[in-house]
Amino acid sequence: QVQLVESGGGLVQAGGSLRLSCVASTRTFSNYAVGWFRQAPGKERDFVATISGPGGTTSYGDSVKGRFTISRDNAKNTVFLQMGSLEPEDTAVYYCAARGSTMISTTTREYGYWGQGTQVTVSS
Repeated sequence: QVQLVESGGGLVQAGGSLRLSCVASTRTFSNYAVGWFRQAPGKERDFVATISGPGGTTSYGDSVKGRFTISRDNAKNTVFLQMGSLEPEDTAVYYCAARGSTMISTTTREYGYWGQGTQVTVSS
């Protein structure tokens, strides 16, 4: 069982930056690929970014490419999402998720462990 706790959300003006963190409760964190997803009110949960277990492979959703960066520190059981050039359309609850494979995935159903989410609000 893996527990995930996100932090770092908040209110920011358009054009600003935020860094989200996701801490996992497992001794074998490098065995898990991790993804970030987001869900705006009334919308489906969308893929944002993912990183492989060792951290060498990443993938991003089209809407965040060039603005967001995912990284991880396996020694600290932590994955980060650095968000820049934020837009009001980025407003959502952001979820961290882990899957029992080192390989990345962009699909929500392939992730078995989810955090509680952290709210990001971007004002115009």
